[in-house]
Amino acid sequence: MKHSLHDRTLGLAGTFQAAYLVHQIATQGMTDNAALEASINSIFKIDAASVTEVYGDINGVITGLSVMKRQLNADRHRYDMQITQYVVALLHLAKKLRQQPAMLQKIADGINGAGEQVKVFHSTHENVLARLADIYQNTVSTIPPKILVQGQHGHLSNPANANKVRAVLLAGIRSAVLWLQCGGARWQVLFQRKAYVTETVRILALLRH
Repeated sequence: MKHSLHDRTLGLAGTFQAAYLVHQIATQGMTDNAALEASINSIFKIDAASVTEVYGDINGVITGLSVMKRQLNADRHRYDMQITQYVVALLHLAKKLRQQPAMLQKIADGINGAGEQVKVFHSTHENVLARLADIYQNTVSTIPPKILVQGQHGHLSNPANANKVRAVLLAGIRSAVLWLQCGGARWQVLFQRKAYVTETVRILALLRH
């Protein structure tokens, strides 16, 4: 796969998008449906020809681009620490997951099974989300340290929301792995922050035209 800053920016934006969606579900009990659908759909784009195709098109990750721009471009008093913590955790788990081929195969098999459900239901149907949540819980969630989702107990105790959170975390792992495949490394988030912000601004400007 082509290793370019553009592709790494999209992959990292996909990770930020998932983190933002998890935060929305956990704290508000609702989320951006278009962003949710794009993130969930990305899970099934295993053999995509390009990074852009993983998200349908760049608009599929526009929420993530906007969130990433705000998070990376803000001082400590303005960015949302919880979203950043989710992103860091997803990147860490993705790196660990890449070293476990048997688990990667188990995830791929599960996704193929969930893909059969998508042929009957749409990708964000509760049955599909429950299947994806189960995949996450039986694979990624077993790798320490677990991602601890913070939010309102009333929202998180709702089974549908809990499934949605886990399914979105699986989407976040998919984007984080994609980012690593494109040459991403965690040190870049610290030391190449300006380059990521500049590329994010450039992409967002193109989308507005």
